[in-house]
Amino acid sequence: MAAAAVTDETFEQEVIASSVPVLVDFWAPWCGPCRMVAPVVEEIAEQFAGKVKVVKLNTDENPGVASKYGIRSIPTLMVFKQGERVDMVVGAVPKTTLANTIEKYI
Repeated sequence: MAAAAVTDETFEQEVIASSVPVLVDFWAPWCGPCRMVAPVVEEIAEQFAGKVKVVKLNTDENPGVASKYGIRSIPTLMVFKQGERVDMVVGAVPKTTLANTIEKYI
């Protein structure tokens, strides 16, 4: 199960209204560290399939959500639970760091 793309228009429905925790990967195509962390995000999507929804938001194409959550550097990975931002990891991090962050909210 690959990470789905979300936009400014679908963020509310896909993330805020989700019944399961959501990991949001804020990224951009020109960002080197974003490309480095992308395979890790996909692995997390498979590892936690059914327990956590994993989505990606292109900050260049969707500046509304990015500015609402104060995204200043990418990649930024945020965990949302019951419509609230509950955790955040900035930068390309190892899979274990991301998995440990997510497991706290399952």
